Amino acid sequence: MQKIYTKIDSISGNVISVKAENVRNGDLAVVTSKHGESLANVIKLNGENVTLQVFAGGRGVSTGDKVRFLGYPMRISYTEDLMGRVFNGSGIPRDNGPTLDENMIEIGGPSVNPAKRIIPRNMIRTGIPMIDVFNTLVESQKLPIFSVSGEPYNEVLARIAMQAEVDLIILGGMGLKYDDYLFFKDTLEASGAMSRTIFFVHTASDPTVECLLVPDISLAVAEKFALDGKKVLVLLTDMTNFADAMKEIAITMEQVPSNRGYPGDLYSSLASRYEKAVDFEGAGSVTILAVTTMPGDDVTHPVPDNTGYITEGQYYLKNSRIEPFGSLSRLKQQVNKDTRDDHRALMDGMIKLYASFKESVEKKSMGFQMSEWDDKLLKYGDLFESKLMDLSVNIPLEEALDLGWDILSDCFDPKETGMRSELVLTYWPKDN
Repeated sequence: MQKIYTKIDSISGNVISVKAENVRNGDLAVVTSKHGESLANVIKLNGENVTLQVFAGGRGVSTGDKVRFLGYPMRISYTEDLMGRVFNGSGIPRDNGPTLDENMIEIGGPSVNPAKRIIPRNMIRTGIPMIDVFNTLVESQKLPIFSVSGEPYNEVLARIAMQAEVDLIILGGMGLKYDDYLFFKDTLEASGAMSRTIFFVHTASDPTVECLLVPDISLAVAEKFALDGKKVLVLLTDMTNFADAMKEIAITMEQVPSNRGYPGDLYSSLASRYEKAVDFEGAGSVTILAVTTMPGDDVTHPVPDNTGYITEGQYYLKNSRIEPFGSLSRLKQQVNKDTRDDHRALMDGMIKLYASFKESVEKKSMGFQMSEWDDKLLKYGDLFESKLMDLSVNIPLEEALDLGWDILSDCFDPKETGMRSELVLTYWPKDN
């Protein structure tokens, strides 16, 4: 029997407190005020003192309103009918479709037992050369996209959602501007990718608590589909908004702040989400790619700084490009040894030459005399940036590798590239 409490002890912003018995952390409650009903979830327990975050906010809630605890945490329906649908952070449809209330699963469960995981071994192709060739995305990997605000990170995620060779895309938006929400929705529908996408979205005008629920809902659904044999890619944007929502609630609850006002459990909160990435033996997998914006391009900001200790590298988006030097996929060598025999050598050789190009650019900017070798490097760098680094380039891995050889042959003699002679004999363009 659900007990109803009619006395709220305190109201602070979106957070209310009430004395109640037999309540668990994370349980849902219904707050009934003169404005109607709103869900709330338990975020702190101290004996019989229960603190709840009200989804619709504390405005209009009075101390005499009713609180009814439901006895279970936030749940979401797990069914094939989720495909192609758009929901808010509470799992309520935003697309005017029917509400789904069958086969409900709890969100926010523990990470998978490490003994049940298998070593990552499969590549996820995206059609983006700076990922596929130079920092390969690996199935069951967890990677952030570190980006300055204003960079086209949502456009990159949309490209990946349309082109990634996976069974299912789960897109979780946190603190999205309404224009960004419409961009994702319209782009995926126009490309036909929406049919294999589930979209959970929290916009900047939605309740703060729903921002915190988006990753948990997305990952809970992803895990269930993975256990049913699906290869699932979870795309999250933006984890800095998620962390800011945590900070807002912590301040409301008068918690002692840590670095730059963020709560002390920031690291563990981020890790509990990222560690959901897994490859199940005999089933599917969950891969996580999450945008993390860096205020002021500061990689020491608490959110990217903590994220870097959890994840397996990062993609660094700057000047509308995935930078080769700031980016690192630590698991790429698990898979690029099996793609094509020239993949790893070409990847290493082209990046070394691009580093030399950067030195030549610096020499030229300082007015030093340029050698013939510098001129070759400058030509190479321009071709590399326009034909491979540009995010508008959309080609399969094999074409990208062939294009890499074409760029090398346009700028250098074979002996100047440092490539092994057997690879040069096989892949060097015959007309050069």
